[in-house]
This record gives sequence, structure tokens and C-alpha cells, in this order.
Amino acid sequence: MQHHQYPACPDQVPPHLRGNRGFFARWFGRTVLNLFGWRVEGTIPDVERVLIIAAPHTSNWDFVFAMAALLAINLRVRWLGKHTIFKPGVVWFMEWLGGIPVNRADPKGIVEAVVDLSKKEGGIVIGLAPEGTRKKVVKWKTGFLRLADTLDCQILLFVFDFSGKRMVIGDLYQPTGDKEADLAFIMTYYKQFIGKNPSKT
Repeated sequence: MQHHQYPACPDQVPPHLRGNRGFFARWFGRTVLNLFGWRVEGTIPDVERVLIIAAPHTSNWDFVFAMAALLAINLRVRWLGKHTIFKPGVVWFMEWLGGIPVNRADPKGIVEAVVDLSKKEGGIVIGLAPEGTRKKVVKWKTGFLRLADTLDCQILLFVFDFSGKRMVIGDLYQPTGDKEADLAFIMTYYKQFIGKNPSKT
């Protein structure tokens, strides 16, 4: 699929999935992207529910640019992050950005919390890094596939391409139910892109 370059703006998000952030938040997101020379390509699909997975995840910079992008395009998203990054003093900010702390010792609780949110909010976008770590992993865990199945939604493949300083709102993938085949397809898709630390992909 060919993607066109867009300035990072709310037009890249369907109206029902836009956040209620003010001008300053959107301006701040665009300013961070412009300062580092990054751009956002593509548009969020017009669907009721979608699970966004972001990869390759090899650096803390991924989080910085992803947060700048969601502010700039004003996407109303709930993202799952390791509970250890929700430190005292910044918890309110993380939650304002849409963060949900995840304790991997309780995966069932994570799914239940997300399902409850989906029912409460109607249209919902959930974001996560499927690798679950910045370290090199040979095979991803399949938890995000189970989550997509529970939410009955497609998976949007979001890309960090450091070689071109771009974030790509990529293809929309419909899981087949064969988790091994789905995982193989998605991991192969991401191999065409380069993260900040290629040795970790």
C-alpha cells in the first residue's frame, strides 16, 4: 500500500476518534515532530474499534515521537504501557495522554479493563508495542492477537521508520484466527522498516 505524506494534523483522524485536546497540545506535538524532522504518513481508518500495534520498538525515543504524533493528529487513544513507567509525579500526565498501566503478572485483568473501556466509550483505539520490550526478541508474544479477538477488531500496523524519520499509519490487518500465521505475517511486515537500533530487531 502506498502512503502519502501528510502534515501531522487532525484531518488524519476520523471525527469520532478525535480527542478533545486544545490548540496548545496539538501545537506542541507538531513542534516536537518538526524540531526533530519527523513526519506522520497515512490516516487512521474510519472504524468503530481498532487495535494499533507500534514497531519496531528499539528505543525510548519511540515513546517520545509516538506521543508527539498522537497529540499532533489529536487521536483519542488508550495505550498500554509497563506499569513501572507510571512513576509518582507523572502518573497524571501519562493518564492524560491515554496511558493504562499494565502489570504483566495479571494479563487477564488487562484484557478485562480494556473490554470494559470499549463498552463504556463505544468507539475506541487501543495502542501497544507488541514486542513488550526494547530488547531484541526472536518471537513476539501473542497477547495482542488475543486482545484483538476479544475486542472483535482489526489491527492497525503503526511503524517507526527511523531511516526516513517518519511514522507510518500502515496497513489494517484482519487476524485469521491462526495465531502463528498471523504473527509470522505481521513480523515479516515490520522487517521492511528500520528502528533506531537495528541490532535489536
